[in-house]
Amino acid sequence: MIRNCVIIGGSHAGSQFAISLRQGGWLGNITIIGEERDYPYHRPPLSKTFLSGEKKIEDILLRPAELYEKSRISIRLGERVKSIDRANKSVITNNNNNIINYDKLVIATGARVRKIPVPGSETEGVYYLRNSDDVNKIKSRVIANDHAVIIGGGYIGLETAASLRKQGMKVTVIEAMARVLQRVTAPELSNFYKRIHDEEGVEIFEEVIATEFKKIDKKIHILTSCGKTFIGDMVIVGIGVIPNIELAESAGLAVKNGVEVNQFCQTSDPEIYAIGDVSWHYNEIYERFLRLESVPNATEQAKIAALHINEKPKAYNSLPWFWSDQYDLKLQIAGLSEGYNHIVIRGDIEKGRSFSAFYFKDNNLLAVDAVNSPREFMFTKMVLTKGQKLNKEILSNNSLDLKSAIMNQ
Repeated sequence: MIRNCVIIGGSHAGSQFAISLRQGGWLGNITIIGEERDYPYHRPPLSKTFLSGEKKIEDILLRPAELYEKSRISIRLGERVKSIDRANKSVITNNNNNIINYDKLVIATGARVRKIPVPGSETEGVYYLRNSDDVNKIKSRVIANDHAVIIGGGYIGLETAASLRKQGMKVTVIEAMARVLQRVTAPELSNFYKRIHDEEGVEIFEEVIATEFKKIDKKIHILTSCGKTFIGDMVIVGIGVIPNIELAESAGLAVKNGVEVNQFCQTSDPEIYAIGDVSWHYNEIYERFLRLESVPNATEQAKIAALHINEKPKAYNSLPWFWSDQYDLKLQIAGLSEGYNHIVIRGDIEKGRSFSAFYFKDNNLLAVDAVNSPREFMFTKMVLTKGQKLNKEILSNNSLDLKSAIMNQ
């Protein structure tokens, strides 16, 4: 009997899983069900080269469309799974309530944008940035010297600000918290990025909450908590994402801040796996459960799940890492800085555009934010993976070799 593997979600995790499963020896059917009408594509360029117009959708595809056919992978684009029937091992889609049976099911539903809960949020000209359709709408409104107001000073907001500024738009960023990037980085990094955006002509207002949007004479008026009204030709909201856990929850799977999985990406139902942004998994390096919104995590978990289904089990044990591109800056992040109580700066963070910020909890290295410093990024990945300790004084001295900071244990 031919076995069926069904994948819900056609992005980084879903695409990688399908390819890895086939390459690993799966002889049965593989079906990807994806809500979007485009073949799986790279998402990081959406707020960068795709928004700027440097690349088209065909330039950012994860894999050529022909590869799926060659690999005997069926992709059902523009179709959404409505429910999972665990008892009958099937999924029901919105396409005439189509029923698709499975032997193995993979949930790769990712996350969706968090909507801003204020009056006027549905006003024409207010956009979010999560998929190619979102960006195409924004691109249609990009006009040099027009004014874009961005709500949210996280990485997506700042990357979008950089892309629009490079295209000649006037850009204002409104951040509700005391500083940009407050949830994910140290004050030193927040100050650095605020300086860079100021140098590039972006206005940033912190501790300001948008309270209402009004369309007046083709302009959008943003009313705020501080009493100041901002006026833009368009508004882009980037205030985070919410994991798409509803299908798993309705099917009775264990759900917390994501779909709970074991070290092989199996859910509480051993025939169902969850991978990527939607998975709530244990990380051995940090000894706690995490939900990561990152391409490397999605790719690695996809491979782990495929190996397990092909009966070549390997436990997930990867170091989290991320990146962000803004202007001429490439930020590479290795590890998770949450819980740090000391930071060591290597390089010129005050005036330069190349440095590294190392995060410690007491004497234990947690993470690095490396700006235009690929060597420090790779060094930290190695140190964290091996569980090594570093001498902070040597680390902070830019004239000394990085490796000399490794302490004998």
